[in-house]
Formats: sequence, structure tokens, C-alpha cells
Amino acid sequence: VQLQAFGGGLVQAGGSQTLSCVASGGNFRMYNMGWFRQTPGKEREWVGAVSRSETRSYYADSVRGRFTISRDNAKNTMTLQMNSLKPEDTAVYYCAASSNLITSTTPASYAYWGQGTLVTVSS
Repeated sequence: VQLQAFGGGLVQAGGSQTLSCVASGGNFRMYNMGWFRQTPGKEREWVGAVSRSETRSYYADSVRGRFTISRDNAKNTMTLQMNSLKPEDTAVYYCAASSNLITSTTPASYAYWGQGTLVTVSS
């Protein structure tokens, strides 16, 4: 499956941004989907994930209550709605797909990755 993430940009602290991930070339419904982010010199950080069935979402403590992940299996898309953004949310955001049976927080569990989209939150 090929993934393409887009929607990044510059946003002021306290603002909102929506990222999208579009999948092609595979059966989107078969994959648990996740969002990760990375800043220079740091390891890729799990942001959250959504199950195959669209019914369950999971979040890192750092974003819970501010970010919402959803997916539309009919449209092969996943969305990351980010609210109340903070400067520390600045990162390149990646979407990823995992064929594991359970939703995972580790990058190694995801075999397919989008190209990343930069979100910059100004203070």
C-alpha cells in the first residue's frame, strides 16, 4: 500500500491543523493506521492510531484530548485533527500502516509509511 500525507503548514499556537493520509494500491481496510512525528535528532514518536474497523482510536499522552484520529475506509483516508496546538507539536508528521493484528505504538510494527508533512507551530 502506498501512503501520502499532506496538510502540514505553519500555524499559531492555540490554533488547529488537519492532516490527511490517502492510501492507494492496497486493501486499506486490512491495516491498522498510525500517525507518528519526528523532530531533528530525536526518535520517531508515536502520536496515535486507529483500528481497522474505524471504531477505536488511541493516543499518546502528549496529545490526548487535543488530537483526534479518524479514518474512512470507503475513501481510503485517515485524518489527524489537531487542536490547541503547542510549539512542541512542531515536527514532521508521518502516517503509517500496519498489518499486525493489534494496534501498535512502535515504528517497527508499521511496514508502510507516507513521505511526511511538516507542521510548524509558532509561539
